[in-house]
Amino acid sequence: MLPRGRGRLKALGAGLLLLLLLLSGLYLLSGDLACELVSGPTGGGLLSQPGPRRRPRVSPAPLQMAACYCLPLAPEGPLQDWGLRFGLWRRRIGSFGRSSGAGGPWGDSRPRVHVSSLPPTLQLLHVAIVCAGHNSSRDVVTLVKSILFHRKNPLHFHLVTDGVARNILETLFHTWMVPSVFISFYDADELKPEVAWIPNKHYSGIYGLLKLTLPRALPPTLARVIVLDTDITFASDIADLWAVFARFSDKQVIGLVENQSDWYLGNLWKNHRPWPALGRGFNTGVILLHLERLRQVRWEQMWRLTAEQELLTMLATSLADQDIFNAVIKQYPWLVYPLLCSWNVQLSDHTRAEQCYSEVSDLKVIHWNSPKKLGVKNKHVEFFRNLYLTFLEYDGNLLRRELFGCISGPQTEPSQTRQALVELEEDDACYEFRQQKLTVHRVHLTFLPYEPPAPHPHDVTLVAQLSMDRLQMLEALCRHWPGPMSLALYLSDAEAQQFLHFAQASEVLSARRDVAYHIVYREGPLYPVNLLRNVALGQAHTPYVFLSDIDFLPAYSLYDYLRTSIKELSLATRKAALVVPAFETLRYRLSFPTSKTELLSLLDAGSLYTFRYHVWPRGHEPTDYARWREAQAPYRVEWAADYEPYVVVPRDCPRYDPRFVGFGWNKVAHIMELDAQEYEFLVLPEAFAIHLPHAPSLDISRFRSSPTYRLCLRTLKDEFHQDLSRRYGSAALKYLTAQRQL
Repeated sequence: MLPRGRGRLKALGAGLLLLLLLLSGLYLLSGDLACELVSGPTGGGLLSQPGPRRRPRVSPAPLQMAACYCLPLAPEGPLQDWGLRFGLWRRRIGSFGRSSGAGGPWGDSRPRVHVSSLPPTLQLLHVAIVCAGHNSSRDVVTLVKSILFHRKNPLHFHLVTDGVARNILETLFHTWMVPSVFISFYDADELKPEVAWIPNKHYSGIYGLLKLTLPRALPPTLARVIVLDTDITFASDIADLWAVFARFSDKQVIGLVENQSDWYLGNLWKNHRPWPALGRGFNTGVILLHLERLRQVRWEQMWRLTAEQELLTMLATSLADQDIFNAVIKQYPWLVYPLLCSWNVQLSDHTRAEQCYSEVSDLKVIHWNSPKKLGVKNKHVEFFRNLYLTFLEYDGNLLRRELFGCISGPQTEPSQTRQALVELEEDDACYEFRQQKLTVHRVHLTFLPYEPPAPHPHDVTLVAQLSMDRLQMLEALCRHWPGPMSLALYLSDAEAQQFLHFAQASEVLSARRDVAYHIVYREGPLYPVNLLRNVALGQAHTPYVFLSDIDFLPAYSLYDYLRTSIKELSLATRKAALVVPAFETLRYRLSFPTSKTELLSLLDAGSLYTFRYHVWPRGHEPTDYARWREAQAPYRVEWAADYEPYVVVPRDCPRYDPRFVGFGWNKVAHIMELDAQEYEFLVLPEAFAIHLPHAPSLDISRFRSSPTYRLCLRTLKDEFHQDLSRRYGSAALKYLTAQRQL
């Protein structure tokens, strides 16, 4: 037994040793969780956005205020890829310790990460892309998917766009809600005059020259940026490319990959005379721009003088900005930092791309830089095509994940929506309905090329929504309705590509440029019918809209008849909803009536019926079909409970209530609100539309078979009535009274 004093000394020594170990652990932990502030678009607090430029051409418009400024304790690669990389990463870092509880992708095992094995400090990476038009906007989405799949850093995309692309991408990124992604837009029309004087033979047109203007167009406080073409696919983390900036010498300002074809060698065909270049020249599909240094060396004067000089003999560019970049580098070779060719594997005919890789792991960036795109000649083109198609059809909802180990910045409306979703009671019988209402769906407007109709004071757009199982009805609808249409399609990413191929292969659909197709990406268990209607309605460009459904074919003459009726009834000076009587047939083959007289004959013969008379008569009874048979002029009808006609109304009419998802009461609530806002209902005597038979939807099957489904619908109806009473006061009491009398 130790003497008492020595026992105290030993205890004190053990305590000091324990304290030393504790301090050492805290020191190591502080290294593991090292954080740094990153610049972002919030303009205050932890995040700072460069001040707006004095020049009016730049219009930064950050769409999401969020920040990620903590070092992620994660293996290389995206979260989805951890399972594949886990074994390799485990061998790389060595032993694992056991934690007391299960959690994270490792279950109850956690790695002992040493400070030396941590990735570089997380920072905000800047990417610039020039994009114009509908097709280019679709390409940008695939490019961004490939970047987001591999990334571990917050990203700021600087998009130089025309009006079409901005409308598409602004909505897409706002609804995509990807954490730690910031967007700024720059008006391409404001930048065009700076390059419009350059004759260009490249298929990209004037937009292919706009990358030359980026050092001047982007915010003056932005020091570095990665510039990408839209036909790029990433096969690695873009942070690895960003890290190459650190290897630039003090004079190097541009990072480029050598051109992998013989274009600039001038030996592709007889009398081929390319622009001057250094050796094989450089490809500008992937560029590292050190903006700060470019401004110091007066880049704008440099490229302008070079272009003016070469155009005296070359007359026009063949490869747009690439020719001018190469001509400048020819004169000032010290400007360029040659990137490894794996950062821009160029898949065009007659290239040396195969020398850039020997294994899949060698691939960094794939560039479809031929006008043939996926049809180029390459020994491994099938592999590259499949890689591209993977991201083309990849579910973009999976990219909404938070960056691992990062802290969000100031709360935004999307994050509040996420919080509301978290707070939902999963034990609530109506959880699915409430979840679907709060779900923010990605929206890709005008998925195909679209030309708005010329202004007309009485013009009408047909508004409808559909899913993949109703796609076959589009061609017939286009034959029946020659006017503009705005259609919302509820599709997955893969289904959107199937629709694209279907529309391009259809002679009927491909001939139309006045039909706007808007993709709302699928998410959640219930069909968001009213959200889809609102998307389509919000994109109508005519003063009036015909609110229809995709399984109705309008009379061949309905479009012209509606425009005439709108004018004759002076709808511009009165608040009215024009009712189009609805009929249905149970036959898949029907000789469609060309007039009211023919329709009445089919009705009397039993080939047609008034819509849903045998299962839901209240839905259309107020239209008064008996009166319609004899009517020669429009007549007014009164609202009644459960009335849900198909109507023509002004474009600024009330929107549909998004709480109604799946089947039931979605149109009823909308008609009720039209009545609450004192719209009068006028039935048109020569108008009609016929419903075509089809298999029942999943939602209507659930409605018929599930008491819980019907109970939830009643709950939503009660909540809607309460909201209606708050908005319209005592005038809304009649709706509750009418409903109770049923």
